[in-house]
Amino acid sequence: MPAEITLLLMLSLVIWGAPFLAKLLRMPTTPVEIILGSILSFMGLVHHHEYFDIVAEVGFLYLMFLAGMEVDLKQIIKSPRSLIRRAIFFIATLVILAFGSGMLLGLNTIVIISLPLISIGLLASLSKNYGKKEEWIRLAFIVGVLGEIVSIAALTIIDAASSVGFGLALFAKLGYLFLFILAIYIVYRVLHLLFWWYPELKRTLMPKLDTSDQDVRLAIALFFILISLMLVLDLELALGTFIAGVAISAFFHHEKHLEEKMSSLGFGFLVPLFFIHVGASFDLNALAYPRVVTGALLITALMIGMRILGAFHLKPIAGSRHALLSAFALSMPLTLIIAVATIGYDASIIDIIVYYQLILASLFEVILSMFAIKLVRKGLKESQTTL
Repeated sequence: MPAEITLLLMLSLVIWGAPFLAKLLRMPTTPVEIILGSILSFMGLVHHHEYFDIVAEVGFLYLMFLAGMEVDLKQIIKSPRSLIRRAIFFIATLVILAFGSGMLLGLNTIVIISLPLISIGLLASLSKNYGKKEEWIRLAFIVGVLGEIVSIAALTIIDAASSVGFGLALFAKLGYLFLFILAIYIVYRVLHLLFWWYPELKRTLMPKLDTSDQDVRLAIALFFILISLMLVLDLELALGTFIAGVAISAFFHHEKHLEEKMSSLGFGFLVPLFFIHVGASFDLNALAYPRVVTGALLITALMIGMRILGAFHLKPIAGSRHALLSAFALSMPLTLIIAVATIGYDASIIDIIVYYQLILASLFEVILSMFAIKLVRKGLKESQTTL
C-alpha cells in the first residue's frame, strides 16, 4: 500500500478514534492525539509529508485563531487595575525565576528563553472541555493574553536574531512589529467608533438570518487576510491569526453561534492534525539518548514549578485552588516551545539532545498539566459539595 494512503488512513483513524480512547483511558483528548502520533510515527505508519506538514501548520494557526476568539477584549480592558498589575507580576516572576534558575543550573540560552513562555493555544481546548465561564479559565485568559504578547515578541526577536543577527536588521524588524501593533490598535479604535455610530453595519456584515454562512466566510477571510499581512511584514503568523480571532470576538460577539461553528471545524479536524503532527515530530528512539529524559523532566519541573510560585500573585484575586488551576492552564506553551526549539536547532544554537529535551518537555507539560487540572478541579468540586 502506498505510504500516502497509509498516512491518510492512520490520520483518519486517529481523528475518529482518539476521543473514544481518551474516554477509555480517562485522559484528555489532546495528550492522546500526541502520544498516538508519536507511536504511529515510530511504527512507520505516520510520517512527515509535504501536505501533512502544511495542514498541521494551518491547524496550529487555526488553534491560535480559536484562542483569540475566546478572549473577551472588553472584559480585559475593563478588568481592575489590581488584576492587570498582578498579571504583570505573574509574568515578571516567570522571567526572573527563568533567568535565575538558568544561570544557577548553567542551562542553554534557548532553554532559559523557553522557560517563561506563555501560550493560550491550549486554553481554547480547556475552555471547550470545561466551559469558558469557569473563573480560573477567565483568569488564565487575562494573564495568558498579556503573556502571549510578550512571548510572541520574544519569539519574533529570536527568529530575527537567528536569521539577521543583532544589528540594524533586527531593530528594523522590531520596528515593524511595534508599528503593526500600533496600527492594529488604531484600527480597533476606528472600528469601535464606526460600529458605535452605525450598529446596523454589524448586521450587514453578519446577517442574523443567513443561508450562505456569511459569518463563517467573514471569519475565514479575516483569518487568511491577517496571515497574508504577516507574511508581507515577515512577522510571526501566530500573532496575526490570534489578532484575527480577537477581532471577531470584539466586534461580532452578537453572533453567538459563530464560535461554536468555528470551534467544531477546528477541534473536529484541523487541530487534531496539528497535535498528531507534534507527536510524529518526536522520535521515540530519542528516549534512549543520554540526558534526554532527565533534561526534559528538569525543564518540565522548572516550568510548572515557576508558574505555581507565580500563582501566589493571583491567590488574593481568585483563591488558592483557582489560582493553582490557572497556573497549570498556563503551563502548556507547547506550540511556542516547539517553535523556539526548531529555530534554535536550525540556527545551531542548540544540539539535537537539547532539541529533543525541549520537545519531550513540551509533551510532558501538556500531559501532567491536564491531569493536574483534572485532579485539582475534582478536589474543588468535592470541597464545594461538602460546603
